[in-house]
Amino acid sequence: MHFEVLVEDRSGKRALEILLPRIVDSHHTFKVIPYRGIGHLPKGLKSASDASKRLLLDQLPRLLRGYGRTFRGYQNFPAAVIVVCDLDDRCLKMFRQELFDILTACDPRPETRFCIAIEEGEAWFLGDYRAVEEAYRNVDWSVLRRYRNDEICGTWELLADAVYHGGSEALKRLGWQAVGKAKEAWAENISSHMDVDRSASPSFQYLREKVRALTR
Repeated sequence: MHFEVLVEDRSGKRALEILLPRIVDSHHTFKVIPYRGIGHLPKGLKSASDASKRLLLDQLPRLLRGYGRTFRGYQNFPAAVIVVCDLDDRCLKMFRQELFDILTACDPRPETRFCIAIEEGEAWFLGDYRAVEEAYRNVDWSVLRRYRNDEICGTWELLADAVYHGGSEALKRLGWQAVGKAKEAWAENISSHMDVDRSASPSFQYLREKVRALTR
């Protein structure tokens, strides 16, 4: 099986480049493609006209239609699209239905799985406290103990409060570019220590099981 994995940013790309080889064995291949943000699902199931902005949801209808045509030509090597994005403040039920509406409109329809991090990708790191501690020995456990897996709570801010000197407020004062760099560092450092079968994050478990099921 070949996986085309669409993610909303570079931190997601780095995390999945580390984690996917631990989810499936080397008989399978994957390519992780980052975008410059999540964007918004377009109305009318048509992609936004400005593809150069590279916002994942804006371009998703066009991307899935293209994969449907491409995968149809794969005769002896099945392929699937894995769309990975954050829930943020959306309603999960409504968001998933909107995503499936876009997929249903594709003809041909590519094999696709939608894997949504609840609330944000940092929830997947917080699902493995041992990995967080191994990556950041000075972790503030009083912060981590307040967290409940896949809780809607401002996930990246909570992780920053646990591992970044001065916490999320200090990081925000440096600007969003600094926040992005910190997220990339967390993706690299924490993912490197994660045990994919140990994670307590339900949304990470969903990704793991959906990908593995496609290889059986």
